[in-house]
Parts: sequence; structure tokens; C-alpha cells
Amino acid sequence: MNFFKGQEELELTEGNIVKPLIYLSLPIVVTNLMQTAYNLADTFWLGQYSTEALAAISFGFPMVFLLISLGMGLSVAGSVLVAQHTGADETEQAEYAASQTVSFAFIASVILGAVGYPFVRPFLDFLGASPEVLPGATAYMQVIALGLPFMFGFFVFISLMRGAGDTITPMFVMGGTVVLNVILDPFLINGWNIGPLAVPELGIEGAAIATVFSRSVAMLVGLAIMLAGNRGIQINLEDMRPDFEYLRKILQIGIPASIEGTGRALSINALLIIVGLFPTTVVAAYGIGTRVFSVIFLPAIAVARGVETMTGQNIGAGKYDRAAKANYVAAKGLFVVLALAGVLIFLIPTPIVAVFTNDPEVLAEGATFLRYVALSFGFIGIMRAFTGGLRGAGKTMVAAVISIVTLAGIRLPVAYVASQFRLQIPFVPTDAIFGVRGIWIAFFISNVSGAIIAYLWFSQDTWRDGDVRGTPSQGAVDSDDGDAAISDD
Repeated sequence: MNFFKGQEELELTEGNIVKPLIYLSLPIVVTNLMQTAYNLADTFWLGQYSTEALAAISFGFPMVFLLISLGMGLSVAGSVLVAQHTGADETEQAEYAASQTVSFAFIASVILGAVGYPFVRPFLDFLGASPEVLPGATAYMQVIALGLPFMFGFFVFISLMRGAGDTITPMFVMGGTVVLNVILDPFLINGWNIGPLAVPELGIEGAAIATVFSRSVAMLVGLAIMLAGNRGIQINLEDMRPDFEYLRKILQIGIPASIEGTGRALSINALLIIVGLFPTTVVAAYGIGTRVFSVIFLPAIAVARGVETMTGQNIGAGKYDRAAKANYVAAKGLFVVLALAGVLIFLIPTPIVAVFTNDPEVLAEGATFLRYVALSFGFIGIMRAFTGGLRGAGKTMVAAVISIVTLAGIRLPVAYVASQFRLQIPFVPTDAIFGVRGIWIAFFISNVSGAIIAYLWFSQDTWRDGDVRGTPSQGAVDSDDGDAAISDD
């Protein structure tokens, strides 16, 4: 059985819901797994290099997320527009949307990198990086800031191809470049000196160079594919001249998505300030835990992106009930899969953490972190599914509100209060003192709360007016039940 269906074999607006969703999402899982391998390779080799280097990348990763999140709204907007135009069989409009997205994404990433570079050290210092960690984290982030256009360019390629329903091509492109990164990491981090061939020991800076170089190769390959137009979506040089009138449409969708990504990134960075109040071993354990989560949550992220595409294409085709069904099916499936994964992690956390470190204190705290959060994994799947559907419907502001409320409104205050203060809890005979455990508890509470909020919001059906193409959809018929689809307001 071929589990990887090409774009021409997928029908997202007709027939069965589950099969096309799986075929669309599975390559995204593989792509994201390989993308996560960048971070895991860095974490592994830097963990062998020193605990300080491991802690440094724990500070660096949230800032990478912040820089990318500031510009990610453009790629989300491009994906939604391409999906809805594709679903409506509007090929020229889809290509124009993709071409404009590439142009403005490149401009935005250059500006973000240039503006972010001088603020790297002050920002990391503000986050609470210790004197022994700050130099390494700064060196890592300065390289990333300079390479941001290359890193962000590949994310845009993935998003646009996904909007057109092609998730296979990005998977293969990522496969080649991740191998390149894994090969480069140990040589650039530890150095290499054999005969006339010598590579200096660059430490954490070497990990950043390997990542940027590998992703720059991926970006160039992705641009070549889109210019050729043989797979997924095509971009045209004549359509890439910046159209600032069209930019308004992109920003209407993209700004809320950037707010979501930035709010998520700022919340992670703010949480790191709280984590930084504890010893370096706790910071390192936090870094390992979040990277483990990045692997475990791959199915949720992939299915959410698949739902985003299916929702967008079905809304473009006027099939709103089919779009809704895709969301509910995805939420149920992800809950089951991630809940089972959570039970497994809960039972055997220590061997997982041991892959990244042999420091006994980091090992113990990392295992505790995983055990506290693991049983909430299923709820992450529910939230991701529904927020993906909301983005596909063009309701990027709603998805942003859900994310920010969950992370900034629930996780942050719970983490700070529970880790820093004595708490009077009913039926507990004495004041509870959680310490760092309070941070881990906050993850559990916010994950469950986010799922409930996302489900309640999606079930209100306010997303059904989310046709963002700017073309009338009055009178479109949903073939699932024959009822007239809700018109575009």
C-alpha cells in the first residue's frame, strides 16, 4: 500500500474524509520529523559537548521561534489563499497569491534578521541567561538572525505547496537537507583535524552554521521547484513584483497568524524567564523536554496543517459541512493517538531523557517534567485540530486568541504563582510548595484548558463565513447535504 499519495491522487473536496486527511498529513509528519531532527541533532551533539552549551540552546531556541513567528503570518496567509483558490479551481489567482507571498516573505525576513541581530545579546540577557551561558547563546542566535531569510524561505515553500495539496515534494526536499545538517553538526561543533583538512572547533556557533547552511540549500531547491511549476503550486517572476494593494489582503489574514505565532513565542520566552530562576540543570531539563514534545506533537501539528488545507479547499468549493466534518474527525483521532503516546511517555520517561544527557540531575528533572505533562498530550491534539481548521477558514484571529489565552492567560500565571509562592489548596492540610514542579503543572492545566476552549469556539460555527478570496460564494451548494452554503459576508 502506498502511504504517500501525490497531489494528483488526492481529492480533498470529494469522497472519504479520513483517507485524504491521512495521505495529506503523513508526509507532513515525516517532513516535520526531519525538520525536528535539526534541533534534535543540535541538542544531542551540544549535550555531549557541555551542559552549558545545552542550556545555551535552550535559551536560543525560543528566540528562533520568536523571529520566525513574527513573519510566519505571511506563509499562513499564502497557504490559506492558495488552498481556497485551489478548491475553487482558480489557478491563476492561486499562482498570483503564491508569487506575492514569496516576495513579501523575503522582504520581511531580511528586515527581521537585520533588526533582530543587534538585540540578540540584550534579549537573552533579559531572559536571564547566566554569564556562562550567555556568550554561547548569543553566538548561536546571531548566526540564526543573519540566516533568517534562508530559514524562513523554506517554511514558505512548505506552506504554499501544502495549500495546493502537495505535501510529498517538501518531504523529499527536507530529507536531503536534514542529512546534510546531521553530517555537518559534529564536525562544526567539535572541530576536525585530519591531515591538511582542518575545521576549527566552533561549539554552539557551529550548530547554528550547520542549520542555516542546510536550510539555505532547502530554500533554493524549493524556489527552483515552484518556478518550474511541475509540482504543487507555480510562482511566476512577473507576478513577484510587490503589489502593495494585494499585500493588504495578505496582511488581513497574516497579521493575526503572526500575532498567534508571536504570542506563542513570547509566552515561551516569558516562561523561560521563570525557568531561569532555577539552576542551570533545570533549564537544560526544560530544553530537553520541549524538544521531546516537538517530536511527540508532530502528528498534531501535521494533522492540523492537513485540516487547514482541507478546510480551505472545501470552503473554496463551498462545501462547509465537509470542512466541519474534517475538523471533528481529526480532533477525535489525534486525541486517541496522543493520549496513548502520553501514557507510554509517563511510564518510561527516564530512558528518553537519557538519549540527550548523562548528567544525573538533568536526567532526573527532565524525567519529572515529562511525567507531569504526558497525560495531557491528547488534549493538545484537540486544540491543534480545531485551530488548524480555523486558520484554513481564514479565522486566523480566532486561532490567535485561543493560543494566547492558553499560553499567556493560563500557562504563564499558573507557572509563576505555583513555582514561586505557597498556595492554599482545598483539602491540602498545609500550604503547597511546588517549586519547579509548579511550572510542569502549568503545562498540564493549560493543555487541557486549551482543548476545551478550542472545541467550544469551533462548535459555534462562526468560522463558516471565512471565504477570504474576495470573490462571491453566494449560492454555493454543499454536496454533503444539499443545503445552500452560507454566503460570504
